[in-house]
Amino acid sequence: MVDKMEIGVIFSILSKTHQPTMLEHLKQLKYTPFQLLIATLLSARSKDSTVIPIVKDMFGMYSNPGDFVNIDLKILEKIIYKIGFYRVKARNIQKLSKILLEKYNGKVPHTLEGMTSLPGVGRKTANCMLNQVFHQPAIAVDIHVHRISNRLGWVRTKSPEETEMALQKIVPHNEWINVNSLLVDHGQRICLPINPQCEVCTIRKYCEFGKK
Repeated sequence: MVDKMEIGVIFSILSKTHQPTMLEHLKQLKYTPFQLLIATLLSARSKDSTVIPIVKDMFGMYSNPGDFVNIDLKILEKIIYKIGFYRVKARNIQKLSKILLEKYNGKVPHTLEGMTSLPGVGRKTANCMLNQVFHQPAIAVDIHVHRISNRLGWVRTKSPEETEMALQKIVPHNEWINVNSLLVDHGQRICLPINPQCEVCTIRKYCEFGKK
């Protein structure tokens, strides 16, 4: 049985060395919910270090749904071509921008259902937005959260969707806001997919994988 108090201890330890994730970094720079949604969509299966400078430059030229509806698709593809799956993502950006204008008065909906109905927006992206931007309780599970939750022994799951549901049952409600930001940062810098740096991990003693 997972000790809920121990989860809080682990998050407290990770918070001491935490470095802002991409969404946290851009949020600090006062980007709009629409821009944060686009940035998060673009970050799927792409490195933050690649995405951040591209979106900063892009938002300097195109900042709202109307801009992205009107931009030529080839120009948008050229702007984001260094990002993985750039052609698909460019099409999705234009489609979702049009939907936002037609259905939501240009605003990003504040619900999981509303956001996941938009092209290219999955549960992880929607939950990141709910948690970090709209300050609603949500657990966003990407490959880092999925991997670390299993390594710690919190869950025994095969997919991010299973992990999300399992974490909702064991993570204290007031800690949901910490799950993605703290574990993603830890997964990007320390708990790597291959050759994790267990020797310098500050939470190793709480980790089933690390103890082995």
